[in-house]
Amino acid sequence: MTDKQLTAEQQVQQFSELLEEYNYQYYVLDAPSVPDAEYDRIFKLLKQLETEHPELLSANSPTQKVGGAALSKFEQVTHQLPMLSLDNVFDSASLDDFMQRVIDKSSLAETAFCIEPKLDGLAASIIYENGLLVQAATRGDGLTGENVTENVKTIANLPLKLRGDNIPAVLEVRGEVFMLKEGFNKLNAGLVAAGEKPFVNPRNAAAGSLRQLDSKVAANRPLAFYCYAVGVFDGDLADSQYQRIEQLKSWGLPVSSEVKRVVGEAACHEFYDSISEKRSSLAYEIDGVVYKVDDISLQEEMGFVSRAPRWATAYKFPAEEAVTTVENVEFQVGRTGAITPVAKLKPVFVGGVTVSNATLHNKDEIERLGILIGDVVVVRRAGDVIPQVARVVVEQRDANKTSEIVFPETCPVCDSKVERIEGEAVTRCTGGLYCEAQRKQAIKHFASRKALDIDGLGDKLVDLLVDHNMIKDPSQLFSLTTQQLSSLPRMGETSAKKLVNSLQVSKKTTLARFLYSLGIREVGETTAANLAKHYKKLPAIQEASIESLKSVSDVGEIVAKHLYYFFRQDHNLEVVNQLCDAGIHWPVIEEVDDSELVLLGKTFVITGSFDAMSRNDIKAALQALGAKVSGSVSKNTNTLVAGSAAGSKLAKATELGIEILDESGVLALLGKTE
Repeated sequence: MTDKQLTAEQQVQQFSELLEEYNYQYYVLDAPSVPDAEYDRIFKLLKQLETEHPELLSANSPTQKVGGAALSKFEQVTHQLPMLSLDNVFDSASLDDFMQRVIDKSSLAETAFCIEPKLDGLAASIIYENGLLVQAATRGDGLTGENVTENVKTIANLPLKLRGDNIPAVLEVRGEVFMLKEGFNKLNAGLVAAGEKPFVNPRNAAAGSLRQLDSKVAANRPLAFYCYAVGVFDGDLADSQYQRIEQLKSWGLPVSSEVKRVVGEAACHEFYDSISEKRSSLAYEIDGVVYKVDDISLQEEMGFVSRAPRWATAYKFPAEEAVTTVENVEFQVGRTGAITPVAKLKPVFVGGVTVSNATLHNKDEIERLGILIGDVVVVRRAGDVIPQVARVVVEQRDANKTSEIVFPETCPVCDSKVERIEGEAVTRCTGGLYCEAQRKQAIKHFASRKALDIDGLGDKLVDLLVDHNMIKDPSQLFSLTTQQLSSLPRMGETSAKKLVNSLQVSKKTTLARFLYSLGIREVGETTAANLAKHYKKLPAIQEASIESLKSVSDVGEIVAKHLYYFFRQDHNLEVVNQLCDAGIHWPVIEEVDDSELVLLGKTFVITGSFDAMSRNDIKAALQALGAKVSGSVSKNTNTLVAGSAAGSKLAKATELGIEILDESGVLALLGKTE
């Protein structure tokens, strides 16, 4: 049948599939099968058909990578799974230390790693549902990013529709949006020719392009994307990091051809040396090498520390350096109360940008460097991002022009006492809920979903309330009136009434949520729940000694001291009392008999699909009985709950001799122990 004999709908489908195949061959396989002219011919025919038959135009058509209507602002997106950062190492000895920790955990002499070049771009999360691209977001602060779906759809090498079989119903891929060197050079040449300011480097160009409110502008920028990880998913994936990357590639997603799976420390060092040598010849900028434990079950065993995984690290290339002078040192108070000394420098161009400030981190670092105000110093952009003082050029020191750096004893913002807990390098303001520098962050945390969950009180509204001097701490939220709220920009009476109602509803909470909402350093959901379970009442927690606090599960020396000092600041106690006076309350915590937690200490894995209960419901029911529910089968798994289409997890559990329950089996287990 010729093209003329095909219906318009059939032609659109045929041309779309052809273009998707050509894109896959060009961007993923790096093996184009047709010349550009043929691709352009098919593209033109498809676009003409869609113009003549607008009802056949799909949001996932290859022609839709040109951008749509401009946005007025970006929506906020909460990541279902936090987008964590990586710890860095800067020398081979530190890399060896990382690998030794992995070997100690795995008990294997030779551990497998998935290694990849560290792309110098902007991290992004992209979600596919039933194979179709439905959402894209920037990393943001790791918990919340910006919705850049329309801009990401314009990226040439990123498919709007996945290909192949066994694609998860939900698949979140994570990777880097970047700009090829050739495209960057052409873009800058065009900007200069037009009399506009060029970008300093490809990373800035990529970040600026991705955050364009007009997606047509983004479509005209030479952006590219490489996947390097999987976030949330609904389906079965391989139990190997490298094999997961291969799966993504088979579904048409672009990955770097430099990704490798190697075994042993020697091979890891060889890869670093090899990629360092070819760095300048790569088509894109990289700033290091990322090492990830290949075994997913071992990743889960190793877990996370702070906001970085223990099973991965980035070995950064040596940073660019320059020499300048320290003109002064100022002390800044961060949103978590950390007091950071910042060197005010004579401006110097380094690493592609002009640097006039550099962090000195903490008092220990000042002493280690032996730095004085007026010193000549070497500045580097550590990791090519954050300016740091690398060392002092002591030979050029003029004793008549230097002075000692004096660390403050009280907070430079609120004058509260500063604390430095033994074992910690950072000095912090103890003002907590009271300190102006921490005010916005404290209120945003207080209102967040896992804390008081105040519906309608978003970050921007908190900023407005603080900027308009309407609130100074969380307790003042509950005295806000509809009339006051209505006076804010873009805040109508209806929205104001809803927020006032939400504030009243949020007063009924739990002791654990209330503790978490206070934003005490290192006190997360689990720690707050353990404290509530142990002490039952707020006054008992407030009056507890450091030794008493250390007896609580998940509370060590440092966390105990954070709690102890927080509740001994009059400012903080005043706010806590005001919150209780405002009507925040929670039910009395009854004694719980651990003997009822019949699955305590057991680890379950759930796979496949179920009829009587959803996977989430089964998970919640098992956890309510004390079980831990993991995502991957390992030697530490006690039981696999296998529904229909269980896949590779069932095979691995069978191989390891792990107990397997089908749907009727897990229902019986839950029924027996209900």
